[in-house]
Amino acid sequence: MIRDDLSTPHCRVEQEGNYLIVTLARPEAKNALSSAMLLGMYRSWRALDDEDGLLCAILTGEGDTFCAGMDLKKGMQSTPEDEAFMALMAEVPDAHWQALLRHNVPKKPLILAVEGFALAGGTEMLQGTDIRVAAEDAVFGITEVQRGLYPVGGSSIRLRRQIPYCVAAEMLLLGERVTAQEAKGFGLINHVVPKGQALARAKEIAGRIGRNGPLSVKALTRALREIEACVPESDALAKELEIGWPLFGTKDAKEGMKAFKEKRDPKFTGE
Repeated sequence: MIRDDLSTPHCRVEQEGNYLIVTLARPEAKNALSSAMLLGMYRSWRALDDEDGLLCAILTGEGDTFCAGMDLKKGMQSTPEDEAFMALMAEVPDAHWQALLRHNVPKKPLILAVEGFALAGGTEMLQGTDIRVAAEDAVFGITEVQRGLYPVGGSSIRLRRQIPYCVAAEMLLLGERVTAQEAKGFGLINHVVPKGQALARAKEIAGRIGRNGPLSVKALTRALREIEACVPESDALAKELEIGWPLFGTKDAKEGMKAFKEKRDPKFTGE
């Protein structure tokens, strides 16, 4: 079981089976970012990496908005109840970027469940996740340019690597907002579901991941993280063998093949 000190006033962290649910919990401010929220996310991603019993995590938001990005009324100044995050920043200066999935992304899969708006930092965090579910009324956008700001959460680099260049350029340079249907059309998200059903679909996906071989899931996630599309194919294939070949000698691989032969569900142990 996860530690009971992961949650903060603006970030609720729960465990269901072998996955985490990380909920941005500041609905009165449209889940705009706060130090307390960043602290909860940072703790969650590090716990996900550290706990062998966890296989993946879901990131979602409370209420009718996933995340409106930075709190433009307040900025990112700390309040007295956020002192714990400032203490963390003294030890880990880039903790805020890790929290926002700009880098040091967890070594296990992240599933995104979006209801309503995911703007600015909301869409920046999206790019650090692996499988993305959105309600039919969801809206995405990198809107910093409209406020004279810059999307320093990684969008000027990652967005064009994840969707067609011209679409990324339009989103970045115009601050253009896109609907869930449009986002699915050019590959920014995986699934569009009825309003109110994003988390349910994300849980279904997490459950399916959780039934697979844990060593296989971790190895595949490592490949997704470490082998960039720009790596020459020969080098990428060599890295694939380095990551994947050792799995064939594991107990889980033997159990998986035995279960297939015996026409039953495998019982994986992570060995």
